[in-house]
Formats: sequence, C-alpha cells, structure tokens
Amino acid sequence: MINLSTAEQQIQYVTNFQDFLSTPFHGNSNAICWTRKLIGDFYEIVNQVALNENMAELHPDELLELQLSEQGQLAREILLHDLKVLKAHGASPTLNVIQSYERDDSYPFFPTDVYSFHVDRAPIPVDTFLCTYYGESSEILPNSQAEQKVLVPEIRDELKKLHDGAEDYFESFLSEQFFDLHYLAKTNAQPISLGLGHLCRLATDNPNSKVPPCIHRAPQEKSGQKRLLLIC
Repeated sequence: MINLSTAEQQIQYVTNFQDFLSTPFHGNSNAICWTRKLIGDFYEIVNQVALNENMAELHPDELLELQLSEQGQLAREILLHDLKVLKAHGASPTLNVIQSYERDDSYPFFPTDVYSFHVDRAPIPVDTFLCTYYGESSEILPNSQAEQKVLVPEIRDELKKLHDGAEDYFESFLSEQFFDLHYLAKTNAQPISLGLGHLCRLATDNPNSKVPPCIHRAPQEKSGQKRLLLIC
C-alpha cells in the first residue's frame, strides 16, 4: 500500500488508464499512480522463470508458453494487457524478472547503480513508467527530502579529484558520468513505497518538464526473492 501520510502531494492518484496517461504533472506533483488491486498469482509466473544471470526479460511469447493454474492465467492476462496498452500508447515496456541488479563499485564513495536514489534524464519529453507485480517495490522520495549528491561539499571534493580536465568542464564531467542524477536522502526523510500492482508514471529530467524530476530507486531485494517489474 502506498504510504499516503508522507506523499506530500507528490503523487496524484487516478483510477483508470486514460487519466493515468493524460493527467499532467504540476506544482510539487511529479508522480501519477493508477492504484489497482490486481488478481491472480504472479508468484507462479516468477517461479517458472529460470535465471542464468541476475535478471531476465520475459517476453509475451514466453508468457504464453507457461503452463499455469487459473490464478496464474489471470496474472498473465494482466501482464499481457499492460504490455499491450503501453505499446499502443507508443511506449516500449519491458517485463523483467529480477534477482538483483549489478552493483556499481567503480567509485565506492559514489555508486551510480539503481539502488541509489536517482532521477531519469531524457533528451525528449518522456516519462518513466513502473509497476511491481511481485517482490519488493520501487521507492520514490519527495524532492524536498533529498539533496543532490554533487552539491555535498565532501562528495564534490572527491569528484574533483577524479576530474582531470579544466575547471570550466567540471559540470560537464558530472553530467557525462551521470553523477548529477543521484541524490542523498536527508535526515528523517521518508521514502514512499510505490506498492504492488500500481502503475506509476514518474517525471523525468527533460527539456520540456514543468516539474522537478521524480527521485526514485530500486529496493533492496529480500534474500532468495525475485521481483517482477514492468518498466519503460
């Protein structure tokens, strides 16, 4: 269940797909969520997917090949429908079964993997779509409760040591290496879980955006538990 008490008007809630697509971001709102209580057994689907690596994309034809119970079939119908309507909208959704994401150990003091609070950047006006069907769900953070990491003095000093170019190009270096996309949660910050089954649209850092981009992160998975995530 989404934590309504800490949402700080960041999330706008809708009850149908059309409103999910058409509701504009405004003010402090940079997330739109279509809250749904889904039926079906999504675990049955996840349990049938063998992973050779940490993550695998589950394609529609592979979904259709699974031998499922009645509850599993209901879950499959929802997944296929979500993929279909998003593609019809012009999006490119992928359905992933995730054991864990790769960790970034290039710079121990500044990991840039998806477990870090970050925003998405796009050169054109597009949004990020997310839905967790099984496992730990994604989290967002109110912008007022976060600080851009590159503005933290001690972190900035360490980043300057990595930069071997002219001072004038330091900001470009931060952008090129995606350091400027990552954030720290402030003391007493309250991340908001997006919950299971809710289809969410998050604002990105793009040229036409009228609101701050939505700060979010992947959750730390429970040991031995996979996630089933739609993202585009």
